[in-house]
Amino acid sequence: MIDIIEREGIYLWYYFELQLRFIFNYWIIGMALGSFVSVFLKDWIHHAFLSLGQYQLGIFGIIAASILGILSPLCMYGTIPIAASFYKSGIKEDWLAAFMMSSILLNPQLIMYSVALGWKNLMIRIVSCFICGILAGLLLRIFYKNHMFFNFSHFNEPISHDTDANLSIRYLKNFGRNIKATGLYFLIGIALSVLFQRYVSPDLMITMFGGNKAWGVLMGAAVGVPLYACGGGTIPLLQGWLSEGMSIGSAAAFMLTGPSTKITNLGAMKIILGTRHFIYYLIFVILYALLIGLIVNMII
Repeated sequence: MIDIIEREGIYLWYYFELQLRFIFNYWIIGMALGSFVSVFLKDWIHHAFLSLGQYQLGIFGIIAASILGILSPLCMYGTIPIAASFYKSGIKEDWLAAFMMSSILLNPQLIMYSVALGWKNLMIRIVSCFICGILAGLLLRIFYKNHMFFNFSHFNEPISHDTDANLSIRYLKNFGRNIKATGLYFLIGIALSVLFQRYVSPDLMITMFGGNKAWGVLMGAAVGVPLYACGGGTIPLLQGWLSEGMSIGSAAAFMLTGPSTKITNLGAMKIILGTRHFIYYLIFVILYALLIGLIVNMII
C-alpha cells in the first residue's frame, strides 16, 4: 500500500512539475504585461474611450469600445466604476455595453496566458470576445436606444493603488499584487489538470467534450460556470483537456461562459442591471457561447 501511494505521489508530482514548467513562463509574462498596461497605459486607454464621445462615430463607436475593453487591464469591479464615470461624462450606453462585455471576457494579461493554448485557440478567444462586445452594444442600440439599461448610482470612481511617485516601484508593486491575486488559482489549476489527466480517462473526456457535437459545446459552456475562478487558473485545465480530446468549440464555449458567469462578476453585474436585465445578460452570454462553440466546431 505504501509503495502504491509513493508511486502515485511521484507520478502526480512529475506531471505537476511538467505542467508547471510548460505554462509558468506564460503566467509570468502575462502578469508582467498586465502590470505594464495597468501602470503605464491604463489612463491612456480610458482617456481614449472618453475621447470617443467627441466624435459622431455612431455604430463604429461600438467597435472601438469593444477593442478598448479588451485592452483595459481592470477586473470587473474596477471596470464598472470606470464605466460609471464614462456614463456621467456622456458616453452612450451601447458603447458602454461593448466596453464592459469585452472587458469581462478578456484583458492583456489573459491574452498572454492563452498563448499557452496555441495560436489557433488564442485567435478564437480574441475574435469571439471582440464580437461579443460588439453584439452586446448592437443589442442595446437596437432595443434600448431610448431607454436606460444600466444603473450606476451605487458606483463611484475607483481608488487607484498605483500611486507611488517612482514608476519602477509602482510597477513592481502592481506585479506583486498580480502574483498574490492569481498565484494560488494558477497552482490549483495545474493541480486539477494533473488529477484529470491521471484519473479521468481520455475516452470520458472525448465523450464529454470531444467531436463536433452540440453536446460537447453544451458541456464546455456548462462546466465553465462553476469551474471558472481566475483566468490564469483555467489555462492549465484547458490545456490538459484539449490534449485529452476536448474540441476547440467546447473550449471556446468554456472561455466565454467562464469569465462572464464568474461569481464576483455576476455580483457586480446584478447591482448595475437589476433582476430583469440581469436575466437578459445571462441568456445572452450563454446563447452566444453555445453559438460560437457550434460555429467553431463546424469550421475547424
